Amino acid sequence: MTKIKLFILTLLLTVSVFPQIESEMFLEGGKITGIKGETDNLWVSTYGYGIFRYSYKEDKWTNYSTQNRNLENDMFYNIAVSPEYVWAGSADGLFILDRKRNQWRKRKFAVGGEFGNWIRSLCYDPSENVLWIGRFRNLTKLDVSKNRFTDIDLTRKGDPRTNTFISINIDGDSVLYFSTEAGVHVYDKKKPLTDAGAAGFIDNKVNGFNGDGEAVSVSDVVFDQDNIWFATDEFITPQKPDFNVGGIYKYDRKFRWDRFSKQNGMPANGVYCIERVGNSIWAGVYQFDRRDKKEFGKGLVVINRFTNKIDAVDLNETVLNSSTILSLYFDGRNMWIGTDKGLMRMKVDNPLARWDGKKKTPERNQTRKR
Repeated sequence: MTKIKLFILTLLLTVSVFPQIESEMFLEGGKITGIKGETDNLWVSTYGYGIFRYSYKEDKWTNYSTQNRNLENDMFYNIAVSPEYVWAGSADGLFILDRKRNQWRKRKFAVGGEFGNWIRSLCYDPSENVLWIGRFRNLTKLDVSKNRFTDIDLTRKGDPRTNTFISINIDGDSVLYFSTEAGVHVYDKKKPLTDAGAAGFIDNKVNGFNGDGEAVSVSDVVFDQDNIWFATDEFITPQKPDFNVGGIYKYDRKFRWDRFSKQNGMPANGVYCIERVGNSIWAGVYQFDRRDKKEFGKGLVVINRFTNKIDAVDLNETVLNSSTILSLYFDGRNMWIGTDKGLMRMKVDNPLARWDGKKKTPERNQTRKR
């Protein structure tokens, strides 16, 4: 593709599409923590309103919640889906929906101490029929066919933050990224994870993440053919102004790390979630107040994967009523934007959104833990 055509596509995405785009708001008032899709349905986890299923064919929402007496919890952080089951993570264990019986059950974990049942991330691997469960303490592998749970401690060099999981993402069909509060475990599935040396580890020491900050807390990861994109948390205080500096890192899978931050056009350095859409990376960002120790949503940014151009997108002309974007999911036609006040569907079904230079199938990322 020529540079002129690429420029036109970028211009259309960042200038023309958003003000004219068709959008609609759902689940108003709900804090949207996770979004996952399949052919016929969209599944949404919320913190306060339980779990929702949206049927594309019927254009209908179904709610599992204490109010409807079909689920005993309403506070969830994430969700994962397979043809037979739906899993939702809470602070009180893993909730499992048997789709054939349409019944939920709860599974708690004995290992991990006081916070061992706080499920912070979920990722279903269809190639092996395995659910990966990232907990506040320990990683758990669920062999779905055998209903076998295996707890794995991935602590590195005695640092408990390396065993505190935030997101889990699959690169292709062979590599898993387990993101923690102190870096990322990179696991090649050819070996059992319990084997010594089965997983490498990337942190901000040596050459990782440019060595920025005292530590690096990775909140989300997406992939393209040539690069890995890491979203990171911002956490700074007057006493530790360089603890977690935040930003988005683009790694060329070899040696180069590029950082996107306020210094080169982002409205804030904290990143809740990222998603790949064709030739662009979308991210929900936030600013951390170092004195009050609070997070303030700063909306959406779009980064061109080829030019590295950053655009802060003004969504005020849409139905979105919040600048706190906690989760993103692109289903091939629509971008679903989860906020602390509801869920927005933004129609971006055009060649621009789907084009990636190689193929037309979008990759889907793991959503944020909050």
